[in-house]
Amino acid sequence: MTKENYSFIDEVRRRRTFAIISHPDAGKTTLTEKFLLYGGAIRSAGSVKSRRSNKHAVSDWMEIEKKRGISVTSSVLQFNYDDFCINILDTPGHQDFSEDTYRTLMAADSAVMVIDCAKGVEDQTKKLFHVCKMRGIPIFTFINKMDRAGKDPFDLMEDIEKVLGIRSYPMNWPIRKDNNFKGVFNRQKKQIELFHGGNHGQDIANTITGDITDEKFSDLLGENLHEELKSEIELLDIAGDNFNLEEILKGELTPLFFGSALTNFGVEPFLKSFLDITTPPKPRKSNLGDINPESKNFSGFVFKIQANMNRAHRDRIAFLRICSGKFEKGMTVNHVQKNKKVRLAQPQQFLAQDRAIVDTAYPGDIIGIHDPGIFKIGDTLCEDQSKLQYEGIPQFAPEHFAKISTKNSLKRKHFLKGIKQLAEEGTIQVYKKPHTGMEELIIGVVGVLQFEVLEYRLKNEYGVDLLNERLPFHYIRWVEMDNFDPSTFSITMDTMIVEDMNEKPVLLFQNEWSINKVAERNPKAVLKDVSV
Repeated sequence: MTKENYSFIDEVRRRRTFAIISHPDAGKTTLTEKFLLYGGAIRSAGSVKSRRSNKHAVSDWMEIEKKRGISVTSSVLQFNYDDFCINILDTPGHQDFSEDTYRTLMAADSAVMVIDCAKGVEDQTKKLFHVCKMRGIPIFTFINKMDRAGKDPFDLMEDIEKVLGIRSYPMNWPIRKDNNFKGVFNRQKKQIELFHGGNHGQDIANTITGDITDEKFSDLLGENLHEELKSEIELLDIAGDNFNLEEILKGELTPLFFGSALTNFGVEPFLKSFLDITTPPKPRKSNLGDINPESKNFSGFVFKIQANMNRAHRDRIAFLRICSGKFEKGMTVNHVQKNKKVRLAQPQQFLAQDRAIVDTAYPGDIIGIHDPGIFKIGDTLCEDQSKLQYEGIPQFAPEHFAKISTKNSLKRKHFLKGIKQLAEEGTIQVYKKPHTGMEELIIGVVGVLQFEVLEYRLKNEYGVDLLNERLPFHYIRWVEMDNFDPSTFSITMDTMIVEDMNEKPVLLFQNEWSINKVAERNPKAVLKDVSV
């Protein structure tokens, strides 16, 4: 093996690329910042506790995010920790922006699921977990806010198994009495880790470590709490699931960690264990079979498009997940879907809104490439002339719909341009009635606040004021059947037939009864809630 080959393979094997997912307010962005703190990417963590604070989370860059104190769009964050190069896909946790989260999970090799200890598994977590299971990627669970009042740890484990249908193995176990959180017992190292001293919210926390039988912990914890901890660990060892690496990597068993992101309790032990267990980028499925990340041919796919990240330049960036080969600045690649050559002259890597030109990148890395309007979500780029195409990224079912138009007919050109670009970004899904052209558009979004984001961005980025008429539909199904004919297809009175931008037939429903009735009336049709 040559030195050049060894360097390339070594770079691939030290990559870890994962998404962080959660229900709103579970503490996902705070946990992300603490990872950056331990990795040395930032010197102190920005407070996201107060929405009125002027010190915003480093992963929230869009103006509307700073005003609301929530994450609206996913961010890409890269940093080094020990010998690893880590790519975090920090996704919006707010329930009204989860479509972007769904797509981002397609670019991740694993996922970290953050759960609020007081609330357990919530509705949004179920949806995101379903996408992870669909892809079969490893899922790591961080039970957050253990420094506050919360559910019993055994009840949280049962909640995860019953609601999500996945077994868990606690990698550590919380030490607390009357909701006074002391630290954790690390089951892998067989040691207690107590945290003390310093400004935990911004600085790296100190720990006191030692064997669980060490008498000093009876003094530090109190004899009763120390004995209770030993009893709980014994119960887990006897009655709990065993650690099984194969099941973890298949997404069948989730390693469970307890901690507090805001105070740094358990954050670094979690990060270290996560990096020890997870694997480098794995082969990716394509129409030509699985593509080995260590192969020399450069390839990747676009999973996100973001316009106007820099309002001064009205730029448009396509986010590319590198799947194989070494990327080099200025290289020319084949845009498979359009069968044309593209030169990647100004590739960028990110720390939220901060960007830097990158000379080289490797499988697992996420780079931003300038998009003159030629890329779409799911497009494949590769170095050779093969017809390689990675698996498409599904369109997930919106839950709210509206008929929209521009208030000023003179602004229609800008209106259509904005709608087209936002749809290509995946911010919205666009539908129209068959044979009506673009005169009457229907917008589908996952959550109602996406309408506000749409209105805000069209106004501020394209100078367009909207007319917005909400529609009563809450369910969508893509129709798969031979020779679909809307004039003969049997629907209920409260169902609407539309088509998406790929001219695929789509049905909008008001209730589940109508879905079942239409399925009964049209037995040759397959109704799907995702579309590739």
